[in-house]
Amino acid sequence: MKTVTILSGGAAQGLVRGLGDAFKAQTGLGIDGEFGAVGIMADKLRARTLADLVILTQALLAKLAEEKLVVPFSITDVGRVETALAVRSRDPKVMVKTQGDLREVLRSADAVYVPDTKASTAGQHFAKVLDQLGIAYEVASRLKIFPNGATAMRELAASTAARPIGCTQATEIIATDGIELSGALPPGCELLTMYTAGVTASAAHPKEAAALIALLTDADHKDLRQRAGFTG
Repeated sequence: MKTVTILSGGAAQGLVRGLGDAFKAQTGLGIDGEFGAVGIMADKLRARTLADLVILTQALLAKLAEEKLVVPFSITDVGRVETALAVRSRDPKVMVKTQGDLREVLRSADAVYVPDTKASTAGQHFAKVLDQLGIAYEVASRLKIFPNGATAMRELAASTAARPIGCTQATEIIATDGIELSGALPPGCELLTMYTAGVTASAAHPKEAAALIALLTDADHKDLRQRAGFTG
């Protein structure tokens, strides 16, 4: 079966998966591709990895358009995603209303599961938050860092630690079995990231890629986006 190929941040994986049947019914094509840290996905496109569309942060899409790797008029906002905390389904949710609350929660955790702190949106932000809270050195030995948020959350679900916690995009938390969304980061530490889609300049299926972007963003799928963890 022919497929439209995606390079995407992990934040959009659950939403794309939820639209697979509708896209196939409309175009006859399946959906294939990679989901991971946005910086790595952007570099794959720069390295000429074949892809029909990309779903990355708004800032990265703008850069890729400047580099003539994405068709500028195709760029469309999908929605914003919070960076949030996660716990295993069997564990109580944590109450984090202030930066002090977050500091104590992270200090008391014996394992902290996060995505790549250099290439992923949530991982980069989490590293900054640790510095901001003044506990980066204290928590460093308990960080469990994985290539992307989806992998980090699967590992959190399987963790045998006594008091583990995770931090990544809310969409990746919602899409992972065995964990629960515990809440957004507190004021002063919060991050709300706009994710944006665009057709690549080298797309083999540009019309179908544009059709998938239309499905991702149309009003009829607003509820699906919200269930996946996107906000307006």
